[in-house]
Amino acid sequence: MLRCAGMDLRLLAGVDEAGRGCLAGPLVCAAVVLDYAAAPQRVLAGLRDSKLLTARRRENFYQTILTSCARWSVVSVSPDSLDARGLHRSNLAALASALRIVEAAYDVAVVDGFDLGRDELRCSAVVGGDRRSAAVAAASIVAKVTRDRLMHALHAHYPAYGFDEHVGYATRRHRQVLAARGACPFHRLSFAGVSTHQLSLPEPDDM
Repeated sequence: MLRCAGMDLRLLAGVDEAGRGCLAGPLVCAAVVLDYAAAPQRVLAGLRDSKLLTARRRENFYQTILTSCARWSVVSVSPDSLDARGLHRSNLAALASALRIVEAAYDVAVVDGFDLGRDELRCSAVVGGDRRSAAVAAASIVAKVTRDRLMHALHAHYPAYGFDEHVGYATRRHRQVLAARGACPFHRLSFAGVSTHQLSLPEPDDM
């Protein structure tokens, strides 16, 4: 049980995103509600920011989180939507949407770093929340694993870009392929790392 401002809080939601800095693929936001009175202590103690875990450990935690949490949600924002609305606005809206789906299931929520400006969602921004809150760490893992799976599936259609290796981040190989081939339909055309190489939109058969 947690205590905050004299109140006993049992159900805490964490919300986080994956893929914010990528050149390709969706932005994925996840919310996870943990019941601190019922969740296995081994799960709470072992949760870490997804960036500090290996891919295998993230996959293992992913299954454990989904089976032991009180509720969870995932919201995905397409590259086209990111280009049209902008990254920051899209990110805030997706984080809020993920929380709204699970709103009835939590007492308070913690957002990793961003003030959503939505008092009705009973949420607070905590810088470094994915390293300070088990609920936010759980959300970061769910968002990361969900997005990585999507990018691996996308690799089957566009293998030349190496999405199975860098999952859309601006690695040297990714930038080299962009310079040689231009963007595919799942690149974020408004991003500087893509727009400078935007020559054409190849079809899957051309890859």
